[in-house]
Amino acid sequence: MSTETPQTSKRVTTRTLQEMKDAGVPIACLTAYDFLTARLLDDAGIDLILVGDSVSNVFQGNPTTLPVTLDEMIYHTKAVSRIVRRAMVITDLPFMSYQVTTEEAFRSAGRVMKETLAHGVKVEGGRRVAKVVEKISGEGIPTMGHIGLMPQSILKFGGYRPRGTSEAEAEELVDDAMALQEAGAFAIVLEKIPATLGARITESISIPTIGIGAGVQCSGQILVTHDMLGLFEDFRPRFVRRYAALADAMDEAFRQYIQDVKSGHFPNESESY
Repeated sequence: MSTETPQTSKRVTTRTLQEMKDAGVPIACLTAYDFLTARLLDDAGIDLILVGDSVSNVFQGNPTTLPVTLDEMIYHTKAVSRIVRRAMVITDLPFMSYQVTTEEAFRSAGRVMKETLAHGVKVEGGRRVAKVVEKISGEGIPTMGHIGLMPQSILKFGGYRPRGTSEAEAEELVDDAMALQEAGAFAIVLEKIPATLGARITESISIPTIGIGAGVQCSGQILVTHDMLGLFEDFRPRFVRRYAALADAMDEAFRQYIQDVKSGHFPNESESY
């Protein structure tokens, strides 16, 4: 029996993820934006932590991911990276940090790598960002792709409907996945697409796929941690399984604290000096 624990096992790398895909071992991923969450995830044995631009929604309270800046992503990634010992840490490049020129994209990715100790970056888009992926990954920075529903393009699509439901759009997504692989992406997030398409893309490319609402046959799965813990209640898509109801538990705790303070029951004698 192995004596390895999440705390003592080796660092997860791009090679680890590829070996997991090749061996049929599912890859478990979640998001984090702070030191404490990252420590708990790493201690639990998560394989990959994404410092997602979803921080714009669940941390900053914005309606979309568009407002978050590169400086803010770097700030949150620093908090995550400094505590993680095993999991791979990937950071979203936010809107307008990689779309203008490939040189600007490389500078943005370079800042993330130099300033945060992250292990790679993620960009949204398929064939249209292939040159960006080729530049960044070609310079030695692990780069993850993201196709299907793309939150940075949500205003263009006008909503959060599933992608790839038509034959033409499905073919385009398969083509996008192939283009990202050829450009050097080490993995691709597939968001909110039919499970059959998720399986098809996973079988069509050699690199890992990470699904979020893309079916069980992807190489791995990711959720926003605030969603799966029942902390963020404004967004409840069908692909989120709630493993806790922390918003309810926190509400109860806050109300009990307020009652105890106002009634004079906190602090008691044992809680005083």
